[in-house]
Amino acid sequence: MVKKMKGMTFLIALLCGIMLVSACSNSNSNSSASGSPSASQSASESEPASPSAQPAASASEEAGKFPRAIQAANGEITIQEEPKKIAVVHWGYGDSILLFNLESLALALPFSEETSVLKTDSYKPYVDKVKELKTVGENTQVNLEALVAYDPDLIIGGNSVNAEIAGELEKIAPTVLIDEATTNIWGDWPAVVTKFGEILGQEEVASDYISEFRGKVEEAKAKLADLGGNVAFLQVREKEAWLQGTNYLQPYYEGGLNLTPPDSADIKEGAQLSLEGLAELNPDYLFLGYFNYGDKSVPALTDEWEKSEVWKKLKAVQDGRVYGINGELALGYGPIGNSYGVQAIVDSLGQ
Repeated sequence: MVKKMKGMTFLIALLCGIMLVSACSNSNSNSSASGSPSASQSASESEPASPSAQPAASASEEAGKFPRAIQAANGEITIQEEPKKIAVVHWGYGDSILLFNLESLALALPFSEETSVLKTDSYKPYVDKVKELKTVGENTQVNLEALVAYDPDLIIGGNSVNAEIAGELEKIAPTVLIDEATTNIWGDWPAVVTKFGEILGQEEVASDYISEFRGKVEEAKAKLADLGGNVAFLQVREKEAWLQGTNYLQPYYEGGLNLTPPDSADIKEGAQLSLEGLAELNPDYLFLGYFNYGDKSVPALTDEWEKSEVWKKLKAVQDGRVYGINGELALGYGPIGNSYGVQAIVDSLGQ
């Protein structure tokens, strides 16, 4: 009899324990549903219950995670792992890609390797941090053999400039073709840099550089606020000279330094210019963007112009307001070149 009672007591205690555990479980479940995430929820679905229990990852840490899906002109491209060897086959992207932290890079250059701006002082800090830098093309011509030999993990190109070889590129490595219709590579390099940050998992690098550049522009604009008169930029080559349009020099004109452009029907898009056309324009300040800036053995069209009486009567010439700058840099489409340009303009015009 005593043994039976002890067994009953044990059974009753066991049942009470089960009921107690069940009640606690239901209480926790209701609490979770009312706002706090349950332990079974994934990190992507909810925030941690408390910072002390589980610190939230920073934005830069989240951005650096792979795989990541990229919306590109050639569809949604999934980059499985952080790419170590990157080939950029659009000749207009080189300036922007060098901002990022990369160990190995292959580039299609705007011009020949011998005359490349990669050798200039402005580019040196960016080039020096890349352990391996290869050339896989010049202008629109991509050297596919050199590209295959480089063996990239990722290829970045443009859906317009690289349209003819897009299929070949995709056979070599995962390829992201940036939509050149929606990303204005010729007039909005911050958009290109932002896209690169997304592709590479280095969004913070992109946003930091853009912010720093805009800060420098604001400082420069303040220094030039009292500048009177209009400012023209002329791209000078061996046998041609081109008025640079405001659509492609936004960091210097409206939205940037706010310099006043000369009055011309061609000022938005720019146009080829003769000496007589320049005399008609007759700007108050004239920047000559030489493409032989680093190699004076190559002649420039303005060498002959400067001997002319028409040249000597230009307002900018008579007032001593003609400035020679590196045209490949200052009149280019990327952040490094534009940073050089802003500083060159301030150094020339700063009061």
